[in-house]
Amino acid sequence: MEQENSPQRRRERREGEFSNLTARVIGAAITVHRQLGPGLLESAYEECLGFELEWGGIAYERQVALPLEYRGHRLDCGYRIDFVVENRLIIEIKAVEKILPIHEAQVLTSLRLTRRPLALLLNFNTNLLKQGIRRFVLSDLAF
Repeated sequence: MEQENSPQRRRERREGEFSNLTARVIGAAITVHRQLGPGLLESAYEECLGFELEWGGIAYERQVALPLEYRGHRLDCGYRIDFVVENRLIIEIKAVEKILPIHEAQVLTSLRLTRRPLALLLNFNTNLLKQGIRRFVLSDLAF
C-alpha cells in the first residue's frame, strides 16, 4: 500500500491542484471570450480576465515585473508577466492572428526566469478560445 506522504502521492496531489487551478482560469477566460469575442486589444482581455478572476475568488497579480539577472546584477529591462495566479501559474495574454514561436519562447523564458512550473498562453483572437490555449510545463520544476 502506498504511503499518503510518499513522493508519488504528493506529486499526484500537486498535479490535481494545478489541474483545478488551470481549469478555473480557463473557465474565466472562456467567459471573457464569450462576452467579448475576438478582435479587441490585449489590454481589454487582460482587464476583463482580471475582473473574472477576482469574481471567481482566484488570487492573482497583474503586470508582474520580470527582472533579469546578468553578470550578477539584477536589471529591470521592462519585461512584465501579464498575470501570476496564486503565485504558481503564469498567464500570458495575446490577441494575434496566430501564435508564433516567439510567443511560445516568451512564455518558456518567463517560466525559466521565475522558476514557476506552469503557464498558459491565451490567444483571444480566435473564433473559439480553446483554439487559442497553449499550456506549458517546465518539466524540471513541475509538481
